Amino acid sequence: MPWLVALAALCLALAAAAPTGPVRLGLTTGGLAVLLVAAGLGGVMRRGRRAAGRLAGQLTMLVGGDAAPCFSTDDLGQILFRNAAAIARFGENTAPTLVGVLHEQFASPSAVLFRLQTRAANTGAAREDVVTRRGHLRLSVHRLGEGRFLWRLEEFQDRTPAGRGAEGLSLPMVVANRNGVVLFSNEAMRRLLGERPKRLDRIFLHSRFQTGEEVTVHTPDGQIRAIVAEVEGVGDRREIFLVPAPARTAETVSADFESVPVALMTFGPDGALRTANRAARDLLGGGPLTGLSFHDLFEDLGRPVNDWLLDVIAERLPAGAEVLRLRRAGDEAFAQVQLRRIVEQGRSGALAILSDATALKKLEAQFNQSQKMQAIGQLAGGIAHDFNNLLTAISGHCDLLLLRHDREDGDFADLEQIRQNANRAAALVSQLLAFSRKQTLKPERLDLQDLLADLTHLLKRLLGEKILLRFSHDPLLGPIRADRRRLEQVLMNLVVNARDAMPDGGTIRIETEALALTEPLLRDKATVPAGEYSVIRVSDTGCGIAPDKIDKIFEPFFTTKRVGEGTGLGLSTVYGIVKQSGGYVFVQSEPGQGTRFDLLFPVHDLAGGDHDTAPAPPAETPPRLTLRKDAGVVLLVEDEAPVRAFASRALRLRGYTVLEAENAEDALKTLEDPAVDVDVFVTDVVMPGLDGPTWVRRALEDRPGVKVVFVSGYAEDCLSEDQARIPNSVFLPKPFSLTDLTTTVQNQIA
Repeated sequence: MPWLVALAALCLALAAAAPTGPVRLGLTTGGLAVLLVAAGLGGVMRRGRRAAGRLAGQLTMLVGGDAAPCFSTDDLGQILFRNAAAIARFGENTAPTLVGVLHEQFASPSAVLFRLQTRAANTGAAREDVVTRRGHLRLSVHRLGEGRFLWRLEEFQDRTPAGRGAEGLSLPMVVANRNGVVLFSNEAMRRLLGERPKRLDRIFLHSRFQTGEEVTVHTPDGQIRAIVAEVEGVGDRREIFLVPAPARTAETVSADFESVPVALMTFGPDGALRTANRAARDLLGGGPLTGLSFHDLFEDLGRPVNDWLLDVIAERLPAGAEVLRLRRAGDEAFAQVQLRRIVEQGRSGALAILSDATALKKLEAQFNQSQKMQAIGQLAGGIAHDFNNLLTAISGHCDLLLLRHDREDGDFADLEQIRQNANRAAALVSQLLAFSRKQTLKPERLDLQDLLADLTHLLKRLLGEKILLRFSHDPLLGPIRADRRRLEQVLMNLVVNARDAMPDGGTIRIETEALALTEPLLRDKATVPAGEYSVIRVSDTGCGIAPDKIDKIFEPFFTTKRVGEGTGLGLSTVYGIVKQSGGYVFVQSEPGQGTRFDLLFPVHDLAGGDHDTAPAPPAETPPRLTLRKDAGVVLLVEDEAPVRAFASRALRLRGYTVLEAENAEDALKTLEDPAVDVDVFVTDVVMPGLDGPTWVRRALEDRPGVKVVFVSGYAEDCLSEDQARIPNSVFLPKPFSLTDLTTTVQNQIA
């Protein structure tokens, strides 16, 4: 301000000395303007000083006599006021900022002050406890107004050994915060480490430990052992003392530990095996275990097993159990390992309790395989059912078109191609049903030697000249009960696969054997009950099957052949037919050494009291159908519109009167009219709402003489029990042709 007044006086003096004119006028005006500005600024500064004086007076009245150091700062941290306690504690001529005053009291004061000031600016006040080298400091801040803050520092002196003279202690000790930053280390610790440590990880191999445990300490001369003792300090401080560890002699396993009938082992944090009793050594296959680690003994956790061990010891994970593969006892040996954290002579570690889980793991694998095959079977059966409906409509409407075309017609050949390809598709769907075990079988008592003798000529024609076919029969082979046609399909599929595995020629052997099991046989994740079995063995000298593919060969659409050379349904059909016949199928193969399939079927002995019906005589050739009027009334119940349309037209062409219903409820509603006379019910088995057998039983209560034709894309087995309780009923599987449908209906009415 004085320099502005001097400037104004100079301007006015120059104006007085200047001649009259524009120069004098300009100097006079400028001097007066500067004088007015100086007067205004002086007034503002006097008001500011008075306000600051009033604020200082108020702060003096408020905190002047406070025993704790207090400061007033602006928003940049510049100190505006200090009370007497602050001057006494830090001096009057210290740094002009609060950060400068506190920079020797604790680490990173600027970050702490900025955090507190920001919080106070938003909420009006803030407080935080900070660990210092002298003890514990509580910082409080209040917002006084725009850009003004009042700080209060409350110090608490240590009453722990670190505060009373830890420098004189002979035991090494450090004070650290929860983040592992060392705030203080005494002379004994610095002498031990050869330096002043900054973090705990400079001292300890593992930062997680508990009082009474043995720890490893890094020193310039190497690693030493010590017992750690930790004392909770003020705030978030950790006071850690090191006590010399007692000398350890050679460890011996106590008699109780050695002889307990439970497999026990102990491991260190680094995974090294410390002790193992006799039961554990026997479980692991015997032999010395010296020098082995947790990783050397166990595997198959989905992550390194040593990580799991260390997590349990460091208490990052609770004690728990896992099923692990035993490395030293073979690929198929498993153990359930339960880990618990222990402390032995000050050393943290883990106690492992082992139990043999090999049988449990095998049962689990069997169950998983069974569930997988069941799920695939259900999927295949559902797909086959839907495809049978589609194929019924396709082949049925094709039959209707063929009725209107002669062989000389140009379209006849195209229609015949459609029909033949629909039949091929139906054969593939039949293979899906075979795998899902939902096809219709007609089992009979079979002599395997007779069956193979009948198949010999056909099988040789399938093989060609490069491949030799050899047979070997067991004279004591017992009869079995199976569908002859399906069993022939099984053998042909296996022989064809064997042929394809030997493009350069080879030998296929078909052998039979009588097998008597006195106890259950466990093989390939399946259990064969005790009893008498007839075995068919098909082996080749081909290329074999890779180990990673052998578990998938029975799955539908899985094939080891090149694209276009196989459907992947041959072995799935074999699996389904054998299983549906009550048998078992096993495979054994080595790449380059050939493949062998074993089919086991229970012996079917009539003398044992199990009576079997003789095979039904072949059906007589049905008479040629002719068109006739008023052949009968058919109630057709089918939820698939294309199938219903075809069946309705086919029956009407043969002279039947057809009443159509989309579902069972519509059919029962139609039958409520007593004037409606029906000769035959043709109904789908599986429909939304009421199924076929259910609504038919209700209808037969009022119309007991009506004949029934059940149709379904599933196997007859799904109907057999219900059909047995419904008189005058037959089953017609989908897909069916026009002739199949009309012939079945005619036979029911006749």
